[in-house]
Amino acid sequence: MTDRKVWLITGAGRGLGVDLAKAALSAGHSVVATGRDPTKVAAAIGDHDGLLAIKLDVTRPEDARDAVEATLEKFGRIDVLVNNAGNFYAGFFEELSPEQVRNQIETLLFGPMNVTRAVLPVMRKQRSGLLLTLSSTAGIAGGVFCSAYAAAKFGLEGWVESLTPEVSPFGIRTMLVEPGFFRTELLTAGSTTYAKSSIGDYAESSRETVAAWSRMDGKQGGDPVKLAGAIVQLAGSDNPPARFAAGADAVQAFEAKANLLLGQANAHRQLSSSLAHDD
Repeated sequence: MTDRKVWLITGAGRGLGVDLAKAALSAGHSVVATGRDPTKVAAAIGDHDGLLAIKLDVTRPEDARDAVEATLEKFGRIDVLVNNAGNFYAGFFEELSPEQVRNQIETLLFGPMNVTRAVLPVMRKQRSGLLLTLSSTAGIAGGVFCSAYAAAKFGLEGWVESLTPEVSPFGIRTMLVEPGFFRTELLTAGSTTYAKSSIGDYAESSRETVAAWSRMDGKQGGDPVKLAGAIVQLAGSDNPPARFAAGADAVQAFEAKANLLLGQANAHRQLSSSLAHDD
């Protein structure tokens, strides 16, 4: 790949997607910025000779194919795919409807699969490319009020980890980014849907959690502009990391989960190791 690469970014109409597009453009790359409303995408990023704003709803495979065709027509290649589009269905599992859980997984897991499936033939032909996927610390460790979100992000982690050895023989690399709390728009009304409180046993905890997260919105410690810059920097390195813990809180989450797994592995090591056939 040359120094000037072609980036295809999903969910580029707001939040981190806008910062990623701007950071990639500032680094001299060409950017195909996508969203459900391309006029909003273009307005959010601003005029730039290296920018193409197009429509892409990640839940629609036909949109993904059209976006890839438009990218190739304009720039002739795709070097970096950023699976960034997302939303958040928050609430206790029993209070989240089956439709909400399915919608969460449709956007956060099947959405990236749709776009990646459309991009992979291009990257295989090029024998190069980077599949960069925004996960979350919720893909490393689950938490209260995050059952649907974590289920989707854990699925994302397993999918990318399994996809990596399948595509590496063709010069295609993968990178998972697990941000902690950043001052993006994830907790805004436009991105977060709270489950309707319907079970008395959860009512008090639900009210407290929603109130706490509402107070946190706009005050998260992480700077998304710095995160976007770090992602562009790592994407341009010779060996992008398989996973990038984004934020000090993400590093802590990684370490805590690693220690937890080691403790669980050792807790019943003798019993775990005694389950083989005797023959």
